[in-house]
Amino acid sequence: MIDPVLLRTDPEAVKRSQRARGNDEAVVDQALAADAARRAALAEFESLRAEQKEFGGRVKAASKEDKPALIAEAQQLAAGVKAAEARAKEAEAQFEALAMRIENVVIEGVPEGGESNFVTLREFGERAEFDFEARDHLELGELLGAIDMERGAKVSGARFYFLRGVGARLELALMNMALDKALSHGFTPLITPTLVKPEIMGGTGFLGEHASEVYHLPEQDLFLTGTSEVALAGYHADEIIDLSNGPVRYAGWSTCYRSEAGSHGKDTRGILRVHQFNKLEMFVYADPAEAEAEHDRLVGWQEDMLQALGLHYRVIDVAAGDLGSSAARKFDIEAWVPTQGAYRELTSTSNCTTYQSRRLATRFRGENGKTSPVATLNGTLATTRWLVAILETHQQADGSVIVPEALRPYLGGLDVLTPVAGA
Repeated sequence: MIDPVLLRTDPEAVKRSQRARGNDEAVVDQALAADAARRAALAEFESLRAEQKEFGGRVKAASKEDKPALIAEAQQLAAGVKAAEARAKEAEAQFEALAMRIENVVIEGVPEGGESNFVTLREFGERAEFDFEARDHLELGELLGAIDMERGAKVSGARFYFLRGVGARLELALMNMALDKALSHGFTPLITPTLVKPEIMGGTGFLGEHASEVYHLPEQDLFLTGTSEVALAGYHADEIIDLSNGPVRYAGWSTCYRSEAGSHGKDTRGILRVHQFNKLEMFVYADPAEAEAEHDRLVGWQEDMLQALGLHYRVIDVAAGDLGSSAARKFDIEAWVPTQGAYRELTSTSNCTTYQSRRLATRFRGENGKTSPVATLNGTLATTRWLVAILETHQQADGSVIVPEALRPYLGGLDVLTPVAGA
């Protein structure tokens, strides 16, 4: 939820954000009116409650003869207080419903527009070129005995798969390399639940316009998470956390589930866009004043990983209309996929400012001793999709794949993945 004080003191900034995202700005005026009604109703309730408390003292001090009349009057006053409380709660609910419709206020400098309006910040490396006809990651995966889509579909349906042999080893190597990177920067590793309560899923902003992409178990009223960000955001819900030693950083290792609603026919070959995958997610709680600097640090650590893996990539500043409801700014890193002649997203890193923490009541204590909502940030450090770029970038004419040097220690020194007879 956005900051009610910002809404009240600078509604034009909120409207600018709505316009940049391509969202309805009329909801800002509606929320402002609801906020005024909420505060008026609360003031009325508190005034009547104070009157009731003062009147209670008069009743106690009254004589035996005066007490019956005063008790009757006190009962009428109590009924008024109860009605005022109900009006205050209703006004609060109306305000929250409107405020929840306003997505996070974008940070100044974020490009306006939709998916195609991103700004490229920088590129690294050279695009892989071959003097032979390159194979795509699925063909390579099948030659190596590493990816089995056919049996994945037999067991679970379309967009499921098995990683086997060197495919399974390669993913585990990648995840362990990422875990070592996270540990070197002070992250605490967590293996997170992948089923969460509605209030946690909603608190992170995943039950808005993209709710159709989330798997729901209605009988248990639990949601399957599409990223460990959800569980990590809920980890400190309703708590005051200690930031006296700097940002609190977690690395969440989990299986992730996405229904990919609305993406039929898009990137469906192989393991680029699937319903289930593994991911190591960085999640940070930080002082809001430090959030933008922390955001840059997260991207830097991701770039370290991709450079060590020998991948050509670009870093983009995602346009406002493509941010998702929680992010105030998002940097994506997209790797070059040779057979597609295109960049594909490998990491997404978001500064959610205090949007999630307000919903989840996660606070920190500042130097003045007062508590305030904490900033939350998240970013991918490794995921199954990275195998697509690794296999295609480092392939050789015979279908073998050179293992990036940085990954070899996690594969027992294996330096080349070779085709499997009969695969």
